[in-house]
Parts: sequence; C-alpha cells; structure tokens
Amino acid sequence: MRKAVGPPGGSFCDKSVGAVLGCLDVGYQLVPGPPSQHVGMTQTESPSLLETPSLLESTSPTEGRVRPARRSATVEVVVPVYNESHDLEPNVRRLRRYLDREFPFDTVVTIVDNASTDGTWDIARRLVVEVPGVKARHLDAKGRGRALRAAWLASDADVVAYMDVDLSTDLDALLPLVAPLVSGHSDVAIGSRLAPGSRVERGLKREVISRVYNAILRVALRNRFTDAQCGFKAMRAADARALLPAVADEQWFFDTELLVLAERRGLRIHEVPVDWTDDPDTRVAIVTTAVADLKGIWRLVRWRHSSQRAHSGRSAAVGPARAPLSSGEQERSTPAGGRREDPGRRRRALHPGRRGYGPSLRGL
Repeated sequence: MRKAVGPPGGSFCDKSVGAVLGCLDVGYQLVPGPPSQHVGMTQTESPSLLETPSLLESTSPTEGRVRPARRSATVEVVVPVYNESHDLEPNVRRLRRYLDREFPFDTVVTIVDNASTDGTWDIARRLVVEVPGVKARHLDAKGRGRALRAAWLASDADVVAYMDVDLSTDLDALLPLVAPLVSGHSDVAIGSRLAPGSRVERGLKREVISRVYNAILRVALRNRFTDAQCGFKAMRAADARALLPAVADEQWFFDTELLVLAERRGLRIHEVPVDWTDDPDTRVAIVTTAVADLKGIWRLVRWRHSSQRAHSGRSAAVGPARAPLSSGEQERSTPAGGRREDPGRRRRALHPGRRGYGPSLRGL
C-alpha cells in the first residue's frame, strides 16, 4: 500500500508495471497466443492528463506477450549533473533504454550540466546527437535546485521529474512515481527511503544523518512527508510552474523547501517506497550540505512564525464578526470625538411630541 500525504481519495497500486497501469485504467493489447497467457482489461474513462489510448502492436517474437499501450501524457525526466563524466553516458543510455522498453508514456530525458569542469558537457552534447529522446542544457553555476528550476520551467511536458545520475533508485519505481500524477490522484510524488516497504543499502553514517535530518524537519516544520532529500521526485508541470517562483533555495535544500511549500499550499503529496543503493562516489559534501540545510530549516521556521503573526494581526484589526442587528434595532455609532450619540435624543428634539418609536397619546 502506498502512502499519500494529503487529502484522501483514489487508490494506490502495487509497484509492478501491470498493477500500476491497471490502477490508471491504462489499456492493454492482446497479442495472439495461448489462451492461458491472454490478459485483458476493460478500458474506462480516465481523468486529467490521460486521453484515449492508441494500442501498440507487440514487436516481441514471443507469442502471447502483453504490452502496455503508449499513452498521450508526456513526462520529462531531468538528470542534473556536475563533473559526472564517468557515470553520465552509461547511465543515461540505460535510463533511455528502460523508458523505451518499459515505460508507457512518451518521455524525454534532459541532462542539465551545472558548470562541470571535466568532460561532462561534451559527453552530454554527444548523447543528444546519438541517442533519440535526450536533450541537454548547460548552466554556468552549480546547484541542483538551479538545474531543476531551469529545466522544469522550460518544460512543455505534462509531468516533470528528476533523478540522480547514479541511478541509485531502482528504475521500476519510476512508473509508480508518475502514475498518480497522470491519473490526477496527486500533485507531487516523491521517492522515500524511510517509508515502510523501502529497501535501502547505505552506510550507517548516511543512514543516521538522513533520519536525524527528517526528524528535525517534522519537529520544526510539522511536515508529514517522510523523506525530503531522496533524489527521485516528480510534479505535475502546471503545479511546478505555479510553485517554483516561491522557492528561494538553489542548492540541495531546494527539495525540502519545495515540499514544505507544496504541503502548505494544499497540494497532495504521494510517497513511493523505493529500493535504493548508496553511491560511494557521491559528489555531496555531507557536512557542508547539512549546515546549509539547517540554515534553510531555520529560515522556513522564521517565515512560518512571521506569517502567523501577520495573520493574527490582520484578524485583530478586523475584530470579531458583528452579529446582525435585530429587527427595529439601530446601531449606535461613535463620532470622531469619542462620545456616543443617542439617536433617541435627536428624534425627541425634532419631534417633541414623540417618545421612543411610537406617537405620544398625550393631549388626545
């Protein structure tokens, strides 16, 4: 069972491709084969990004193989890199092969080079020429947040995602990540190494740092998601364009700030437990990143408190709601001098024969 942080609704799927596609009402094509191998699903109306599917014929020589239909929704997968000349080419080729063979949506892989000083940018440009479905962007400054902001805001896809170039996350988690966004069930999706069902292989030091950091987040910011820094996230592109201008950080804290703001704006966050293997050749400076993240948390805490004070001040200025006046009752106003005016006194001066609201019976 997958966990969703946000308003209830919809259902979650098993991580297998068939189950996820079934959850999304994705159509299947039946290829002739033994009756025992035939699998069919009734196509029903799908919300939001999905349109009527066009079924693809299987190119596999194996009879009876069921192949998911290609859907009209588009997904852009961003891979931010800095000095990754060793891992970039084999991992991007592997990712592209997986998407072409296993993924039911149209995709493009965008490499974003963050001012690399080795041959990363040259490799990225060569991959654009040699591998269909790969794009590349070059930035003159470092920062994962800067890379994601530039690529996501320029994207024309329906869903924008990103993953680390080391492919630490099992690629089979990509469809469960994207599926709730395409179906309209959720607005943001994140991989979680701390959610029940995840399988993680990493050293004790990084495990402790990750758990302590996310515990600090929950205490300081009262968020409900379990893993802020897993390099495996996706958003509906329209929500990304609306939210990104409010995110200030350009470095590693970008992920945390994005999720905190998304949660406060009421966006539905879907979590996918992932199989994750630590990369020993990581470019992350753990101590420096941890200090920067703590400063970012403090900035968001101060922002939250200042927002609460501003809201309280506006409420006090407006004051409590005034009950409606009853029939026949008049409101007494206070003039600039601070002295209340008695409306009855004015009526008596204008109509000496009257007392209160009715005519006087004296003299009749």
